[in-house]
Amino acid sequence: MKILTLIPLLLAAVAWPALAAYPEKPVRLIVTFAAGGASDIVARAISEPLAKALGQPVIVDNKPGAGGTIGGLEVVRSAPDGYTLMLSNSTPLSIGPFTVPKQPYDPAKQFTHVAMLGIAPVLIMANPKGGPTTLKDMGKFANFGSGGPGSIGHIVGEMAKDTMKINMTHVPYRGGAPMTTDLIAGTIPIGIDVITAYVPTMKSGQIKGLAVTSRTRSPLAPDVPTVVELGLPQLLAENYFGVSGPAGLPKDVSDKLAKALADIVADPAIVKRFGELGITTVKMSSGEFAAFVVKQVNDWAPAIKAADVKN
Repeated sequence: MKILTLIPLLLAAVAWPALAAYPEKPVRLIVTFAAGGASDIVARAISEPLAKALGQPVIVDNKPGAGGTIGGLEVVRSAPDGYTLMLSNSTPLSIGPFTVPKQPYDPAKQFTHVAMLGIAPVLIMANPKGGPTTLKDMGKFANFGSGGPGSIGHIVGEMAKDTMKINMTHVPYRGGAPMTTDLIAGTIPIGIDVITAYVPTMKSGQIKGLAVTSRTRSPLAPDVPTVVELGLPQLLAENYFGVSGPAGLPKDVSDKLAKALADIVADPAIVKRFGELGITTVKMSSGEFAAFVVKQVNDWAPAIKAADVKN
């Protein structure tokens, strides 16, 4: 009888190392936009230190399309084991799901929101030769580009059209990188996207910043006015970056990831790198991040409805 009683305990002792071994294989970090854009840059900035913390490779996997919902849906459908994560941001969580005919997932209930990384403003920019010289001149041009339909750049563009009473056509791209190529070439006169990917081209004079959608000027673009300064506080908008997994992620896995990511964003080297990208690091618990996502969904809803954006 005593031997039989010991068997479950022995089995538990054998099983425990397997349960505590996460991760035992590479972790995939899905980016919902094409390579070269803001989300991709952030994902690649954290992938190496996260791999070091976890002891396994972290593979960045770009899955663009449908306002970020293609990548988001892949995460929702994946096993809740911590091996498929998403570089979460405003587009696949707070905007994209509400721009398609049938909402593909609930951004609050169908994800485990692990960690907040930081926030960055949106940059309204122009071709320096063939585009507007000021934000108020936008209405003189026929179109503007963004990183994709339903992206934060698209929504801000629609907000600008509504606020400034102008008529422009949205030109969607599969990410910020191809949009930048056309903006520099003069194929489109105006581009709208998170500031992160555009600091080098702005400093080189290949693009001109018209406004940032924050209350204070970005230290990376001190000469670019804010929308508040320009009398358009209705255009305030900031993109957030975080890491999320599918709903039901085991607490020990989520806690391990949250601890690793908190350490990463506290690292002076990452703070410096994020600062170079116009991103302010933000410290939040997993619960605070989940509540933040819900608030963002509610805050963006009126703008999405007013813009009548459809993917």
